[in-house]
Amino acid sequence: SHPPLCLPGIKCGGVLSAPSGNFSSPNFPGPYPYETECTWLIVVAEGSSVLLSFSHFELEYHATCAYDYLQVYNGAARDRGNLLGTFCGRSPPPPFSSAWHVMAVVFRSDRHVAKRGFAATYRKDACGGQLTGLSGEITSPRYPESYPNDAECRWSIGGAGSGGPLTLVFTDFQVEGGQGCIFDYVALFDGPTTAAPRLGRYCGSTRPPRTVSSTPHLLILFKSDFNIGGRGFKAHFYSAGECQEVFTAVKGNFSSPRYPNFYPNNLKCQWSIQLPPGYRVKVFFLDMELEGRSSLTGSCDYDHLTAFDGGTENGSPLGRWCGRESSAPVTSRSNQLLLVLHTDRNTAKRGFSIAYVGVVPMNVSCTRTDFHIQIPVQALAQLERNRIYLGTPSCAAQVVGGSFKIHTRFDTCGTESQKRNNTSVIISTLYIDFSVGDQEDIHEYEVQCEPKRKEASVTLVAGPDPSRLSQAENLVDAQQQEGGAMDMREIKGQDTSDIVFISICILAGLLMVVAVVGLVLL
Repeated sequence: SHPPLCLPGIKCGGVLSAPSGNFSSPNFPGPYPYETECTWLIVVAEGSSVLLSFSHFELEYHATCAYDYLQVYNGAARDRGNLLGTFCGRSPPPPFSSAWHVMAVVFRSDRHVAKRGFAATYRKDACGGQLTGLSGEITSPRYPESYPNDAECRWSIGGAGSGGPLTLVFTDFQVEGGQGCIFDYVALFDGPTTAAPRLGRYCGSTRPPRTVSSTPHLLILFKSDFNIGGRGFKAHFYSAGECQEVFTAVKGNFSSPRYPNFYPNNLKCQWSIQLPPGYRVKVFFLDMELEGRSSLTGSCDYDHLTAFDGGTENGSPLGRWCGRESSAPVTSRSNQLLLVLHTDRNTAKRGFSIAYVGVVPMNVSCTRTDFHIQIPVQALAQLERNRIYLGTPSCAAQVVGGSFKIHTRFDTCGTESQKRNNTSVIISTLYIDFSVGDQEDIHEYEVQCEPKRKEASVTLVAGPDPSRLSQAENLVDAQQQEGGAMDMREIKGQDTSDIVFISICILAGLLMVVAVVGLVLL
């Protein structure tokens, strides 16, 4: 016999506003009805979160849960960015803790095969909980007001699916102090329970250091005694891999979590690019689709990506983007660049894909007949000199002191003369070969000289993906020119062509004077 269709008398879904409670699929523990859709909206006191767990779970199985399924959403909106997971079969969902005071649960069955369904319980979780997001925020009870006495809170972070370590950063911290932190304290454990190795125990008003777990789990324990409190604390956590990465290679690429699928809501993710001293970081936006600008302010008030010059959010902003804006490449002024993605509670999009390349520090100058190129050896310490050449491999750099140097005449090394903006210029290509094994990785810089003015420039023309880098950017700026002033003086000391030119002019002038005097005497 088949279970009945969902009739009007069968309780299905609703708003659950009590501090705690339970709910189940229709007819539980009997088979649930066919062609049923139920939505439970759990709403607890603002400032709290919802802790949801399942005591029984048995739905029709499908590899992608395309038939019968249960979905859990972080908030009221059934937005793909709020989706915490879709479940079916006999494996129960893990415990969930919402990012705020609302959580939605959706159950759907099709017209074939019914199972016993599920039973779930929830409770208001004002203190502690199981956190499974890629990133999130944790605060002490009542923050920023004084936390209560005799409190004990445990936040267990993990299970986001990335499998990488977790990073915890405290942005505010004020807890009753005392030697040994025996009164009020925050303790961190490198695992899901207090049996795991302890990473630290903190109190007072000094912010704890940035903490990185060695496992995909982290436990935060907060305890207060019977008197004397404080403002408490506020901290952010990030899951490494998808939501926090540090890049030190001279080039690379990365994307928003789950790209090209919709990114999760309620994220704060960081990508830090840290290159050797002297380098600068150039970022190329290969694809971007975030939530659009606010219709009220015209600004990126919702989901947005921000670039900072340097390694922290205290650095100078280089840009802020949202929507489907076409973004020109961005170049840092230092050897570090930080990208931060913020997403709010609803409306997720595809996200972004980014490539970056380290701009090699170099000084390029020219005379009327020669190119002079200098690159600090420490910037390319892993390369042999023959990996750096102008035009052809036969024009490889020489090592002079602490620099790779190329000094060559215009009529060699593949140089050519061109007209640009009605000005005659000499053009060549500088190759820096980072290839390893069978993986070719050659960066190309166009070197240009205007002989009349003896002005040189260098432009990155090929880095992470030559087919995508349609617009090159001039890499010589005031800072680089100032930094190369001493080297320029050294190069100019070698410039004999100007001396010869001036000598010829003086000799011609003298001959002209002699000729005029001779004519007068005749």
